Amino acid sequence: MIYLDHASTTPVLPEVWEAMRPYAIEHFGNPASAHAVGRKARQALEDAREGIAGLLGASPDEVIFTSGATEANNLAIFGLAGPPPGHILASPIEHPCVIEPLKQLAARGFEVEYVPVGRDGVVSVDAFRDRVRPDTRLAVLMLVNHETGAVQPISILGSQYSILHTDAAQGAGKIPLSFHELGVTSLSISAHKFGGPKGVGALLVRKGVKLAPQLFGGHQQQGRRPGTENVPLAVGMAAALGLSVSRMDAATESLRRKWLSFRDPLVRTCWPIVVNGSKDGSPYIVNVSFPGCRADLLLMKLDLAGVACSTGSACSSGSLLPSPVLQAMGVPDEVLRSAMRFSFAPQTTDAELIEAARRIAESVNRLRETVH
Repeated sequence: MIYLDHASTTPVLPEVWEAMRPYAIEHFGNPASAHAVGRKARQALEDAREGIAGLLGASPDEVIFTSGATEANNLAIFGLAGPPPGHILASPIEHPCVIEPLKQLAARGFEVEYVPVGRDGVVSVDAFRDRVRPDTRLAVLMLVNHETGAVQPISILGSQYSILHTDAAQGAGKIPLSFHELGVTSLSISAHKFGGPKGVGALLVRKGVKLAPQLFGGHQQQGRRPGTENVPLAVGMAAALGLSVSRMDAATESLRRKWLSFRDPLVRTCWPIVVNGSKDGSPYIVNVSFPGCRADLLLMKLDLAGVACSTGSACSSGSLLPSPVLQAMGVPDEVLRSAMRFSFAPQTTDAELIEAARRIAESVNRLRETVH
């Protein structure tokens, strides 16, 4: 099996597993306990918090540990919006764990307005600015799109909104990222997107911003996210982020080159293909359409051929509906219904990509033959 679905999840890096292990077996204390075992766990937790803050250009007291980006996004959206009524700005290309909370707010009486994106999948800065109103409570715009890799103009918009939340799950550890320099109010990450364990993420919230808690029952994390913190997972996330950031420049250069190793054989052997999204997007994600093929049938054929990929977000992969992201981009119907997402990691090899391209071309050509 050639794994090209790293945007869905990544394998835990060996160094990360080794960093986590002692805090699951030897130093297993509850970090809220006052005795020596608890203090040992607390020290590891706070070291992880400081490490993550330093790597993301934040202060340690701005880092809230969560169970992942889904919880972090929910906490930010519900915790920052306040009571209805009010106006919320968002993009139509957000991940389901942002879109669904926004739908909940709309049902509670908020007006949620979605700013159009261009054919490249990028939101217009001017369009976002023009829609700000006196009653705008919250703006929501992701950093890197989970289906196309398109990078949004957060650094431009961050300083222009009193409250702007960004979902950075596909950006952390992969592109240069500084919370303070972006100027956003809050930012979410998820460890399993960059070689860390599943079940842990973080929400960064700008110092001094009031965040209404969504859970109650403890004093942990200033009461904003109560509950016993998972020390091994926090340690693992910090280790994974550190490794990813240290290897970022080399990985980015390597992946841009490897993308050509993947694309060129597809162009030669199963034309036509259409690459969806911005040319300046993240090299970790590429969205390719194969006109003449149904994406769901192609996905099954590729699985049988030993290529793991997806038709979009893993959180909505059970849906047979066309991608909302590509629909928002206004792609033609034939392109929309034949789109596949391939996502890479630094450890993805040239040989794997060349072989994957061969298998993909063979599957595409066979599907096209059955149609015609």
